[in-house]
Amino acid sequence: MKKPLVGACSAVLLLGATAAPAAAVSEERPVQPAVKAVGFAGTVALSNCSGSVVRVPASQPGDPALVMSNGHCLETGFPGAGEVVVDQPSSRTFTLLNATGGNLGKVRASKIAYGTMTDTDVSLYQLTSTYRDIESRYGIKALELSAARPERGRAVTIASGYWKKTYSCAVDGFAYRLKEGEWTWKDSLRYTSACRTIGGTSGSPVIDDATGKVVAVHNTGNDDGGRCTDNNPCEVDESGRVTVRQGVNYGQQTYTIVPCVGAGNKIDLNRPGCTLPK
Repeated sequence: MKKPLVGACSAVLLLGATAAPAAAVSEERPVQPAVKAVGFAGTVALSNCSGSVVRVPASQPGDPALVMSNGHCLETGFPGAGEVVVDQPSSRTFTLLNATGGNLGKVRASKIAYGTMTDTDVSLYQLTSTYRDIESRYGIKALELSAARPERGRAVTIASGYWKKTYSCAVDGFAYRLKEGEWTWKDSLRYTSACRTIGGTSGSPVIDDATGKVVAVHNTGNDDGGRCTDNNPCEVDESGRVTVRQGVNYGQQTYTIVPCVGAGNKIDLNRPGCTLPK
């Protein structure tokens, strides 16, 4: 996780490793055949990151649409450890993409509904458009957040709206804690080494190939083999043992968001089952 991009020429300033892994990772596992190829429909490009228009299973066509990205992609800067942003006005715009990566137009935020880098690394923007508006005008349906925890070995695709590029791999496993600089994330999803993401992919949806549902939001990778430093996250297990996996990349699971979205797509951190930081 590096500083957000300020332009395509600054791609090296954001998260993501391009070098081949230099530390051992678990063996690549066979992945399930995809039902269909994952494209870019529903993804968006931010000024510095990637993202997607998302819904939860209970979202309604007339609800204000949500755009999901990373907490470290907020225009207000990185939230500090323990900081949570809720219902902050925003007029940020996002470029909506079609299935092949073509630009369809802009959608605009009315507020940052939620953002944090504590326990997870996520931002949720509420748009001025409803899901019905977006489908009627652009023919695009929102990506659905899975309500179930992803499984090891599942084939996934990371779809970057910023670069209009996809990465295909599998869920390699989970990190009990992932620590990077001052931030610590819980139960992070680790990819197999085929997903060698680059700068600008931050905030991309991680899509289960078989279901088409979003299971995580991509956020970081160990660039240089450093130990728990900025741009070099480390895994910490239940006993406190630290593991460094150079060149390996990670996402934050999103099933935990689902219980926190109430009627009208309102983020309600007091809803039963909601464990997002308050």
